[in-house]
Amino acid sequence: MREALASGRAIRKLLVARTARGQLAEIVNLARGRQVPVQEVDARWLDSIAHSGSHQGVIALAAVRPTVDVDEILARARTRGEAPLLVLLDGIQDPQNTGAIIRVAEAAGAHGVILPARRASGLTPAVARASAGAIEYLPVAQVTNLTRTITELKRQGIWVAGADPAGEDLFAADLTPPLAVVIGSEGRGISRLVRESCDRLVRVPMSGRVASLNAATAAAVVLFEIRRRLRRRTG
Repeated sequence: MREALASGRAIRKLLVARTARGQLAEIVNLARGRQVPVQEVDARWLDSIAHSGSHQGVIALAAVRPTVDVDEILARARTRGEAPLLVLLDGIQDPQNTGAIIRVAEAAGAHGVILPARRASGLTPAVARASAGAIEYLPVAQVTNLTRTITELKRQGIWVAGADPAGEDLFAADLTPPLAVVIGSEGRGISRLVRESCDRLVRVPMSGRVASLNAATAAAVVLFEIRRRLRRRTG
């Protein structure tokens, strides 16, 4: 575990038994120094998820593939000669939704997805399965502070649009890359600080009795509307 952390291995969370907390101070400090979330849990839970039942009081949850820096995603857009189109997920913990959004983003031609390190599903095997292979083609970044990341993207000339029921009609809004689209969780939507950081909010107009779409479906509608407009502009 110590070597994995020291070598820079992609680890999304450290689970530490409460009873072993003091004995693992070095490993916990290494994890926090790399901005890896540390969660204290009951030792019996570690027993239940360890393959051999032996875990020495700590288990690391590693990503199914390494995450990248946000700068690498932006470099991908530059290499293609395209204006950046990014997808940011705010508080989506359901791996099925996360994987489905990664699949949609890849199919719509987005350059990458950005996940927060906390209160998010991370790149788990369930996310990989739900992405139907898209995770192998689309880079995913993980950041410690989504609001700060949005501020940096805006500083680099990227507009930020949040999908929100209180926003303007998606089909009437001016959405042209360079653009980052923020998708919130189905229950809470976009968090307050992230919402206030967005340049604009857009909603998918509903004609039926259902009041909303799930996160992955909403992402699909927004991203393919943006793609439709880009294709119309380029002929």
